[in-house]
Amino acid sequence: MCGIVAIFSKQEPISTEVLAQATQRLHHRGPDQQCQWVAPHQRVGLGHTRLSIIDLTTGEQPIANEAENLRIVVNGEFYDFERIVRELKQRGHQFRTGSDSEIALHLYEEMGTQCLEHLRGEFAFVLWDESKELLFAARDRFGIKPLYYALVGDTIYLASEVKALFAAGVPAKWDRESFFQQLFIYLNQDRTLFAGVYQVPPGHYLLATRQGVQLVRYWDLDYPIPGTTTGRSDAEYIKQLHDTLAEAIRIRLRADVPVGCFLSGGVDSSTVLGMAAKYSSEPIRAFTVSFDGTAYDEKAIARETAAYVGADFQSIPLNQSDFANHLADAIWYAETLAINPHGVARYLQSRVVHNSGYKVVLSGEGSDEIFAGYSHARQDLFFNQTSSNPTPVALAGVEKILGFIPYWLKEIAITRSLFHLLLAPDYAAQFVDQDAYSSFLKQFDIPGQLTGREPVIQSLYLWSKSILPNYILFAERLEMAHAVEVRLPFLDHHLFELVRQMPTSLLIRGMKEKYILREAARPFLTDTVYARPKQPFTAPPATLTTNNKLYTLIQDSLRSSAMKSLPFFDQAAVITLLDKLPEMNVNKRIALDSILLMILCTYFLHTKYNL
Repeated sequence: MCGIVAIFSKQEPISTEVLAQATQRLHHRGPDQQCQWVAPHQRVGLGHTRLSIIDLTTGEQPIANEAENLRIVVNGEFYDFERIVRELKQRGHQFRTGSDSEIALHLYEEMGTQCLEHLRGEFAFVLWDESKELLFAARDRFGIKPLYYALVGDTIYLASEVKALFAAGVPAKWDRESFFQQLFIYLNQDRTLFAGVYQVPPGHYLLATRQGVQLVRYWDLDYPIPGTTTGRSDAEYIKQLHDTLAEAIRIRLRADVPVGCFLSGGVDSSTVLGMAAKYSSEPIRAFTVSFDGTAYDEKAIARETAAYVGADFQSIPLNQSDFANHLADAIWYAETLAINPHGVARYLQSRVVHNSGYKVVLSGEGSDEIFAGYSHARQDLFFNQTSSNPTPVALAGVEKILGFIPYWLKEIAITRSLFHLLLAPDYAAQFVDQDAYSSFLKQFDIPGQLTGREPVIQSLYLWSKSILPNYILFAERLEMAHAVEVRLPFLDHHLFELVRQMPTSLLIRGMKEKYILREAARPFLTDTVYARPKQPFTAPPATLTTNNKLYTLIQDSLRSSAMKSLPFFDQAAVITLLDKLPEMNVNKRIALDSILLMILCTYFLHTKYNL
């Protein structure tokens, strides 16, 4: 796990100082080593900040091949790499390091961009091919690892975080259209909140030459059309899931440093910890965040799980003052908006992990996406019974395209409709005719990926291609703020490709979500966790009370003179809302919490990045 930077100029020589500045800005991602390489012709340069996890002594990057006409920088992990190394050596390849990163270089030598078919893990990388004068950059299938790029004149800049692009000289400005899209739903998979800065979408690679830049999709979810899969018995599916998940967890324990686990009170993290404990020769450290307030605190359940599987338990108590003290820094690292303080919790949890001497932890993210674990999935499964409900006007275009409205999308549209009352009139006027929800759908291959699938599968697809990479997985940058690599076995593509073949009756059975996961993981789950319904990892809202430090931070920041420089909101309208908060009952305040936090995050991005 590292930070990567690349600069490629069509004509002018690149600046070694600029490359060094951009690399230095990612020091937090890789504090163990920093290196840069610039080609003799000075039109391309690669930078790398290293977090040493595998091959602690010889894994310096950029890595060159034998002929030194290829060089690569990698962020992330490639699993099962020892087998691939053996096969490549048998075919005559010579390795300079013992790291997993080097396999991508030699696989590319043999098969070009098709090397991606053989890479398993969480990764983003940039490879320079001197003989073809080609820059090849790729991002993993689910978008676990970030990869951003910007074109300025005849130069393309790429980096693990946007702040490194800014350090290289890319102008820091708001993308007003993307911000509007983010307010009412979420960013498109190739956009960011910053003008001229783009993402390589999940499951895509980028090719840059003197002739231009091209994005190519190499993988998608590809849910099968009902009736095209081979039926197996429930018992067969359960056994196969157990074995495939166990392998995904086992290979993610491979490291030359200690590996811990994040643990909540849910099925997902409990399963990961339980299986990891089975394959570990030493007790695994389990890190659990605890919150003030029993409605949000899962410490007791997590402690019970840790004892059940023989793990060492470490509780990390956090409160609203902690969130208030660290929100601004967390948002600077995250480079996006949050709707709950749980991102700050993840930021502080990772700091404790780092200070405890750990660089690697396993976590349960992705399970809800592949096993339909969210409550909205049940709503989509039974949508025919509720389709008589009136369609929100804003979503008429979605219903026309899909034939139904995903329940999660409806919830977002209702919650965020309040922004229409808080936008600055001149900003709102720019997008008065923009349909954010239809624009959201246009980015996807609807005929190839959605048509003919069940509504619940269509809903899962849209969530997994938008909210998963652009909101849930933004935790990667919060964890890497403290140089902690988080590995996600549920987002192993081999595991997903098994689960996508399963009938939805194995995902949701009656009112029990993630039915097949519960059955496959039953030996590792306490009775409490096995029977417990889904509870999202959520921190107490800032508006739960009106006498906590985070609530005060919202009030003070959004009333400040600095707030006036934000181009998006009518500060008078925001202040009117703030004035009403103390008089509202707690449920009404909590309903507004995500809106207020998004505005506060916008305020911090604006001031921290001088936008």
